[in-house]
Amino acid sequence: MSKNISKEKREELLREIGEIREYLEKNTDENAGRLLTYLANLEKDVDGKKYGLVFEEHEEAVDVLCRDNVPILKEVEELKIENGGTQNFLIEGDNLASLKLLEKTHKGRIDLIYIDPPYNTKNKDFVYDDVFVGEEDEFRHSKWLSFMANRLMIARKLLSKNGVIFISIDDNELSTLHLLCDHVFGEKNFIGQFHWLKSKTPPNLSKKIKKQLEYVLCYEKNKDNIEYEGVQKSSKSDDPFTKPQNSIKQLRFPAGSISVCIQDGIYKAGIYGTKAFPNTMLNDMIVANGKNKNDVIFQNKFIWTQDTLEKNIYEGVNIFIRAKSLVLSYKRQSYGKDIPSNLIDLTVGADTTENASKKLVDLLGKKCFDYPKDIGLIKYLLSFKKFNDPIVLDFFAGSGTTGHAVMELNAEDGGNRKFILCTNNENNICREITYERVKRVIEKENYNASLKYMKVDFIPINEQLYYEYADKLLLHIKELVELENGLDFNGNNKVAICLTDKELSAFASGVYEETTFKRVYVGHDVLLTPEIEDKLLKANIRINIIPDYYYGELRG
Repeated sequence: MSKNISKEKREELLREIGEIREYLEKNTDENAGRLLTYLANLEKDVDGKKYGLVFEEHEEAVDVLCRDNVPILKEVEELKIENGGTQNFLIEGDNLASLKLLEKTHKGRIDLIYIDPPYNTKNKDFVYDDVFVGEEDEFRHSKWLSFMANRLMIARKLLSKNGVIFISIDDNELSTLHLLCDHVFGEKNFIGQFHWLKSKTPPNLSKKIKKQLEYVLCYEKNKDNIEYEGVQKSSKSDDPFTKPQNSIKQLRFPAGSISVCIQDGIYKAGIYGTKAFPNTMLNDMIVANGKNKNDVIFQNKFIWTQDTLEKNIYEGVNIFIRAKSLVLSYKRQSYGKDIPSNLIDLTVGADTTENASKKLVDLLGKKCFDYPKDIGLIKYLLSFKKFNDPIVLDFFAGSGTTGHAVMELNAEDGGNRKFILCTNNENNICREITYERVKRVIEKENYNASLKYMKVDFIPINEQLYYEYADKLLLHIKELVELENGLDFNGNNKVAICLTDKELSAFASGVYEETTFKRVYVGHDVLLTPEIEDKLLKANIRINIIPDYYYGELRG
C-alpha cells in the first residue's frame, strides 16, 4: 500500500506546532498571545487544500485603488449611439473595476460570457500594473494566474444559474487556465475544450511545429442545467459528390459557394484528383478568403444535376474542397439536440484570424489590431444555448468582435441579445477601435441597436465618513440604474428617475392622466408621500424603488 509522504510530513509538522502551542498556552504574557495567533495562521496554511493549482498571489494597483476608493461610472454622452432596438453598453477602464461594478448590477444575471484574455506569450502581450511581463520575469505565470483568478471569481458570481462562459487561450497557459477554471467553476462544470482553426498559413515562429489551433474552454455555472437547443451542427463526416457508376456531368459552382480549406490563390484549369478518380476543373479558380471568388465548372461523375446543386446551395448545404486534389465534398446541416463537434472551422462558419483581420481592416480603413477573433467563431459560441433575451458579457473586449457578432446574429435570427463590453483604453483601443467598430457596423448595416459609452472613475473614501462622500456617489447612481436595467434616461418620455425629494416632487407635479411615462425609478431614501404615490398609481406609472446595494455596504 502506497504512502502519502506529503500528508505524513504535514501531520508531523502539525504535531510539532501543537507541542509549541501547549507550551505557549502555559504562558500568559503578550508575546505568547501574539505567537499563538501566528501559529494558528501557520496551522491553517499547513492543513489547507494541497491538491490543485498553487501560485503566488499578487496584488494589483487596481486592488489598492479599490481599497481606498469606490469605482463609479460616468457616461460620455457625445459617444452615445441611438438606433433603437437593444440598449448595449461599452465600459472603458480597468476590467477588474468594471467587474466590481457589474457585481452590483448584474450578479446572477449574465447568461453568456466570452473572453479573449492576454495569452502570456512572453512577447509583450500581457501588461501587469503598466509593465509588460516578459520571459525574464520568474513570476510571470503566477502574475497571470493571479490576474485571471481575481476576474474569474467575479465572473462566476455574474453568471445566471444556467450561464455559460467561453475562454479563448493558446497553449502557453492552457493547462494552468484549465486548472484555475476547475477551481473557480468546479471541475464537474467543465463542458469541453474546443479547437479553433485559427490559421491556415501559420508563421514559422516555432522551428518545431506550426501552430494552427487555438482553444476555447467552456464551463457552466451548473452543468446539470445545460440544454443545447437550436444549434447548427454538422454531420459527422463529409459526403461524396460522385459515384463510380454515374455518368459524367458538368456542374457550375457559383462564386462563394465552395469553402476552400487550402491556401488562397489561383488554381489553374486541369485534371486533379487521382488517376483512378480524376476530377477535371474546366476553368481557373480564384480563391480568396477561403471561398471561390469566381464561378467554377467541374466535370466528374456527379450524383447531382445542376438544378439539384443549386437547390442544395439555396438550402444551406456546405460544399468543401479540403485538399490540393480539389476533390469536392459536402455536409448537410442538422438542427436539434445533436452533440456539436469540438472542432470549430469553416464547416460551422468560423473563419481564420487572417481573414478576420482583413475584414476588420476593410471596416476601419486601417490595420489597428493584431489577431482579432472571427465573427463566425463568436456567433457559433453564442448559439450554443437557448436563452430568452440573453445578456452577453465580454470583459476583454479588444476589437469588439463580440458586440459585432451579437448584432449580426440578432439580425439573422430576430434575437434580442444584449451585450456589455469592457476594455481598458491602452493606446486608445476602447475609443478608436472597440467603439469605432460598433459604431461603423451599426451605421453600415443599420442594425437595430443602441450603445452607451461609459468610463470608470473613482471617488476617494479613505478616512471619510459615509455622509462626506454620499452626495458624490448619488450623482452616479443613474448610470448604474441604466446599466442594470438596460435603459437610457436621457430624453426618455417613458421612463424617469428621481434621486431627491425635490426631483420626485417636480416629476409628480407634471404628471397628468394622459402622461406618456410608464415607470419611475425612485431613490431608496427619497420620501414617497401617500399623495405622490396615489397620483402616480392613478396615472398607471409603475414605481421602482432603487435598491441601496449600489453603495449601501459602505455605510458599515
